[in-house]
Amino acid sequence: MSDAPIRDAEKERLEELYEAFDAANLSPLWTQRAGLMPQTPQPDAVPMLWPWSTLYPLAARAGELVPVGRGGERRAIALANPGLSGTAYATPTLWCAIQYLGPREEAPAHRHTQTAFRFVVEGEGVWTNVEGDPVAMTRGDLLLTPGMHFHEHHNTTDHAMAWIDGLDIPLVRQLDAGFFEFGPDRLSTRQTPAVSRNERLWGHPGLAPLGMSDSGARARSSPLMAYRWAHTDAALAAQLELADAGYPGVAGPGHAAVRFTNPATGGDCLSTIRCEMHRLQAGASTVTSRVAGSAVWQVFSGTGQVSVGAERYEVGTGDLFAVPSWAPLRIESADGLDAFRFSDDPVFEALGLARKEIS
Repeated sequence: MSDAPIRDAEKERLEELYEAFDAANLSPLWTQRAGLMPQTPQPDAVPMLWPWSTLYPLAARAGELVPVGRGGERRAIALANPGLSGTAYATPTLWCAIQYLGPREEAPAHRHTQTAFRFVVEGEGVWTNVEGDPVAMTRGDLLLTPGMHFHEHHNTTDHAMAWIDGLDIPLVRQLDAGFFEFGPDRLSTRQTPAVSRNERLWGHPGLAPLGMSDSGARARSSPLMAYRWAHTDAALAAQLELADAGYPGVAGPGHAAVRFTNPATGGDCLSTIRCEMHRLQAGASTVTSRVAGSAVWQVFSGTGQVSVGAERYEVGTGDLFAVPSWAPLRIESADGLDAFRFSDDPVFEALGLARKEIS
């Protein structure tokens, strides 16, 4: 007797089983394992470079045609990774945009669940008011806006200013945890102090105000809203100077790096985003590394070459590039290079998913 009728009957029963799975909105693991549990991360995001020479002119054109106000709220143009079709995301967890504020313009107050920062490559004259505390924005500064903090911007000058915004919009969207609220239509203040209140309280190295330390320690984000370039520059310079004297605490030969931290806890300055600044001396390079989790970099000054996976880019001041999860990264400096990095590292560490490989 032939086995064919038996095999045909089993095939028919198996097809009926799969049809029953579909009808019950079920999916068997044995047909999905490779996609659900790959041997290494298989990101949809791809390596991508956004040249500042392209970004800034387009932002300036938007400044001529698109007003700032209620509804759109901000003249911010997001970096859209082509691997994440249909989204405005730089990576699956990170959102990045160039924001442009024209002469004497004001961006109204709002707040949202999403954590945010601003990093300034060039320009000055804009103040960002965070919970009514006006914080000056100048070249090289990192400015924080933790989640659910009302914030607004005002340009006090007769010239435009642009900077990058970084947020965890994709992560919050994936978690269905987003909330947004409009603030007053009128600015809470138009003051322009040289030093904000939060800097006066928290901007002293190694010193935390008594009576506020406990509440600060419980906070998930830094109570300090401004990290000034003068301090960042001095810290990087000191690392390299001490390395010449044999001090081992640097990222590598000719490579200095700092992480922006919460002065109340020593942890990351933001709950879901890590911010770093890297300096490579002329001719120096980073090791080739890859990490579980994604990052976006912006060149602050200098020139060099960046290899991300199979892609290789010539980069200069202002250029931004995305590094997908587990993509090999190497940066080589030509004439000296400073670069700002922000990543989802705190999320991966909190979830026990962090992994790094150096080759």
